[in-house]
Amino acid sequence: MSLAELQKEALGLPDERALLAASLLHTLSSPDTEISDDEVLQRDSDLAEGRVTEISHETFVRRVESER
Repeated sequence: MSLAELQKEALGLPDERALLAASLLHTLSSPDTEISDDEVLQRDSDLAEGRVTEISHETFVRRVESER
């Protein structure tokens, strides 16, 4: 069965689509989001020493969304 055929069949499912999607997402590996203690300390030092400037959460979210 091709991907297109499988997708067509899956789209034909009523509420089971959500269960299928959740189970498929669960099988994917997580992106590497681990940050080491050393990196946290370096970023804190960079901020304290003025090598970087702080931004608001709203600015951060806006920048992330604009990159998508």
